[in-house]
Amino acid sequence: MDQKLFTELRTLYSLNWDKPNMMRIRVRMCDLVEEAPMRHAAAQTMERYPYLCVELKKDGEYYLAPNPRPVTVTHSLSGVKLNTAESNYHLISFSYFDDWVILDIYHAITDGTGAYEVLRTFLYYYLSERYGVELSKEGVRLVGDVIAQEEWDDPIAKLTDLPAPSGGQLPKAMIPTKSAGLKEEDQVTVYSIALSESEFMQFNVKNNGSPSTMVSLLLSRALYRLFPNDPDVIRITVAVNQRNILKAPLAHQNLVGAAFLEYNENIRVLPLDQQAASYRKMVFAQTTEEMVLGGLANQNGLTQMIISGKSDEERIATAGMIDEMTKDFTSATVSYVGKMNYPEAEKYIRDFRIWTRGTGGTIVIEISAVGGRFILDFIQPFSDPIFINAFLKELDENGITYELQDVMVLETPDVKLPWRE
Repeated sequence: MDQKLFTELRTLYSLNWDKPNMMRIRVRMCDLVEEAPMRHAAAQTMERYPYLCVELKKDGEYYLAPNPRPVTVTHSLSGVKLNTAESNYHLISFSYFDDWVILDIYHAITDGTGAYEVLRTFLYYYLSERYGVELSKEGVRLVGDVIAQEEWDDPIAKLTDLPAPSGGQLPKAMIPTKSAGLKEEDQVTVYSIALSESEFMQFNVKNNGSPSTMVSLLLSRALYRLFPNDPDVIRITVAVNQRNILKAPLAHQNLVGAAFLEYNENIRVLPLDQQAASYRKMVFAQTTEEMVLGGLANQNGLTQMIISGKSDEERIATAGMIDEMTKDFTSATVSYVGKMNYPEAEKYIRDFRIWTRGTGGTIVIEISAVGGRFILDFIQPFSDPIFINAFLKELDENGITYELQDVMVLETPDVKLPWRE
C-alpha cells in the first residue's frame, strides 16, 4: 500500500546537500561472506518488511510507493546511491566485502531500533543457509508472519489532544569545533572503541550509571577538562526511543526523541557516582509521558510549518531555517539502541559498527552491544584527535579497560532526491 509521509518529512526536507542523514550498520563476521546465502537472505528479509520495500514518488505530495524490484546486493564496501537505478530505487540496500556485511538505510524511513529488526531477520536467514544451522526464531521477524497494522502505522501522525507546544529556547551549547578553533571538514573520522560488556556494566552499577548516561558523562567531563572556561554550557543530547510512550512497540518509523544532559556547575562539583545519578534523573524527568508528548507537540508543529510550504523550495527553506535555529544547542549526541539480543547469531560476529553523521561541528557517539562487548563509534567531522584523546583519558583515569580498534574515514551512502540533481 502507498504510505503518506509525515514523520519522514523533516528528515526529507532537511537533507544537507553533502551530508545526507543516512545510517550504515557494518557487521564483521567470523568467516568470509558467501554470496549466494547473502543474496538469498537479503531477498527473504525484504519480503518480511513490505513497508520498507518502497520508493519515493510524488503526486502533488511525496509518498512511499511499493517497490517490487529486488533489493540491491553489491560486492563492495561503499554500497550504492539510494533512490537511484543503482539501488533499484530502494531506500535500503545491502553490500558485502571479505568478512563484512553492510546494511544501508535512509534515516527518514526508520531508526536504529527498526534497523536492528531488519538485521536480526537478515542474520537468521544468512546464518541458517551459510552454516546449515537452525537458529531460534524467538523475537525474530520472519517471512510468513502476520504483519500487524501497528508495524505500518505512523503513531505520531495519529496523535490527538497533544499538549500545547512548550515555549522558550535552550541557551547555546559549547560547540567542540568552535571551542577548539577547528574547522568542520568534509572528511569525517571515526574511532572504534571496544569495552567489555560485563566490566562496563559493573562499572555502571557501581557508579549509578547506564551505558548511554555514563558515556555522556565521561564525554562531558572530557570536554570540560579541555575547556573549563568556555562560556557556553556543555550539553549532551541522548537519543530516546519514543515507542513506549507512544504505545507503539511495533512501529517502524524513525521514532527517536531526545533528552538533554547539561554538565553545569552544580553537577561538576559532585563525585562521579553522584554526577551519573544526576544524569539518569535528567533522562527520567525528560522521558515522562507528559514531557515526551510535549516534545512531540513541538515536533509536529515544526512538521506542519514545513508542510505549509507551497513548493519544495519553500519547504527546504523552512527546514533549513529550523535546522539553523537548533544547530547550536548541542555539544554532542550519544545514541544507544540497546543490546542486539540475538546471542545465537552473535557468536558468528567479530565486530559491529553503527555509522551516522552529526551536524554543526558536533561529535556523535554510537553505542552498540553485541557479542559481549560494547562498541563505541566516536564520530567527529574533523581529524584532530584532541577530543578522543580527552575521552580516552577519562576511561583510563576511571579504570575502564578499552581497546582502540581502529581509526577510519567514515563513509555513508548518498541518496538522490528530486531537487538534488
